[in-house]
Amino acid sequence: MQLNKKSQPQCRTVESQEDGGCPWIKGASGRPAVFLDRDGTINEQMGYINHLSRFVLLPGAAPAIGRLNRAGYLAIVVSNQSGVARGYFPLKLVEDVHRHMRVLLAAEGASLDAVYYCPHHPAGKVAGFNQACDCRKPRTGMIEQARAAFAIDMTRSWVVGDRLDDMEMARRAGLPGILVTTGYGRGEVEYLLSRASLRPDYIARDLPGAVGYILGDEKGGGL
Repeated sequence: MQLNKKSQPQCRTVESQEDGGCPWIKGASGRPAVFLDRDGTINEQMGYINHLSRFVLLPGAAPAIGRLNRAGYLAIVVSNQSGVARGYFPLKLVEDVHRHMRVLLAAEGASLDAVYYCPHHPAGKVAGFNQACDCRKPRTGMIEQARAAFAIDMTRSWVVGDRLDDMEMARRAGLPGILVTTGYGRGEVEYLLSRASLRPDYIARDLPGAVGYILGDEKGGGL
């Protein structure tokens, strides 16, 4: 799928190396990836993260991402950030939050290979961002961007998130999806899943449980 080239700005990416290097060049060929939602999966669901102080890692999130790092998986964030289009916060804040996230993860020995986010919304108020796009989940534009940048073994890759939209994105991309019950996840399971047209491949208590399932030991448990 090709991203919309007629309107700017496009889906954004923030790489894990501040110096602009390409971390996927060495030893990344054919590696599986775990595409991770951000809010409610890695950090506490606060609604819109409209200030740096509102970004708080969920317990166990950093060690779980560290397990993916050590197991050879690419850890790639794919996040809708429509607050930019809605005028709730500037694009710079999103990028500041992602830098802060990487610092917090690094303090616990974990790292992200890339962070992709969509700042658009068709009902937004900010010019340039108030548009339909191919990157807003459940569309697969962010995954397609990652595939263009990394040599990803899609046959061994996963999606993890707290919304049914994440599971729909997984379905469209041909990937298995794990729904976590942190963030919006418990409400999705209790109130929406029974009438949804799709089912997650697994429901995990949290990100550590999802990673445990992916790695085959179910450490942290599921539901």
